Amino acid sequence: MHQNQLLKKSFPRVPPFHYEAQEVLLICARRIGVLCCQFLARLPDWAMEIEPIGWVETCFDEKFGVPRQSGLCPNSWGVMHFHEKYRQADLVRGLQDFSHVWLIFAFHQTLDHGWTPTVRPPRLGGNQRVGVLATRSTFRPNGLGLSLCRLERIETSGELRLFLGGIDLVSGTPIYDVKPYLSYCDAVPDASCGYAAEPPVKLRVVIAPSAELAFASLPERTRDLICEALALDPRPAIHDDPERLYGVRLAGLEVRFRVADHVTIASISRQI
Repeated sequence: MHQNQLLKKSFPRVPPFHYEAQEVLLICARRIGVLCCQFLARLPDWAMEIEPIGWVETCFDEKFGVPRQSGLCPNSWGVMHFHEKYRQADLVRGLQDFSHVWLIFAFHQTLDHGWTPTVRPPRLGGNQRVGVLATRSTFRPNGLGLSLCRLERIETSGELRLFLGGIDLVSGTPIYDVKPYLSYCDAVPDASCGYAAEPPVKLRVVIAPSAELAFASLPERTRDLICEALALDPRPAIHDDPERLYGVRLAGLEVRFRVADHVTIASISRQI
């Protein structure tokens, strides 16, 4: 028997309606596959979307110079403004009885950089890697931060505002939530703090003759803010050039300084 005839006999021709049925089954299979992928990709039922309830306006005009933790600059200040839908005095009823609040915020200036599983914290000299969840780094999976601030007063007449002290956020930072600080459970005096067990070293701050007049003309809180921020040495951990002149923007001022074994403020001028 001819080979073609043998093939036809072994594999008879499928009638047209069988092809149509196969096509329908194929379409159904594809649709089921798409639905399965959509199901697997769907967020869990407990996932949620959050939006900022407001933002802060602070004395830190840029990221450089912001203390790496709250409370390190006791004289820093900020005002939290609320978005229109949350401008309700009832939202903060009773909050005036607390001296400190937690702010849950977003690292909005680095969100587009994504996150990384390991980072180099400044406390380790900037050249040793640890897991991002073992740090306060901005490059986190969800880009959220936590800051403890002093609640100085609340304004409810007109625009709802919280006046804050000891803040460590750059101006414009979005705020997602505010919670009262509870000393009986939030403070853990005997906690282990790993590589950050000791507070950061603070450098002595000296005012150069060229900056003395401008410095003396500033309000006392502003002078204290500048000294507190620069005493923490805001330079990147890998920088060590005593002749290099740095500039930081604080409270509407441009402050130029150098760092050796102490900080020298070379000049102070108003931002243009």
